[in-house]
Amino acid sequence: MATDNVRLVEEFCGAWAKRDVDGILGYFTPDAVYHNIPLDPAVGLDAIRAVLEMFVPPADEIEFVIHKIISDGDTVVTERTDRFVMSGKTIALPVAGVFELRDGKIAAWRDYFDLQSFTNQSA
Repeated sequence: MATDNVRLVEEFCGAWAKRDVDGILGYFTPDAVYHNIPLDPAVGLDAIRAVLEMFVPPADEIEFVIHKIISDGDTVVTERTDRFVMSGKTIALPVAGVFELRDGKIAAWRDYFDLQSFTNQSA
């Protein structure tokens, strides 16, 4: 089971390179929670879509580089660098992510990062 969960999160992180919001949403349960910890959580697919639409379509490139990944039952933790190219600028954001999985989908996803680092790089 742990191997399947790790594989799912690796596939999810890789899917961002396609910049396909519907494809990314396909990894979530209908009642999923996506919480970028410095911001308010997005609950449910419509709310998650609204968050994704803010930065997926405007990006020219997206790459999630996983440095470490561990799992414990239905929880998978990643240490990553999320890289976005937007308007000719590259943003490289160190992130710790926690994924809670249910029935082969993401039920909760929390990313911990420094919002000021993102703001400084995107300005």
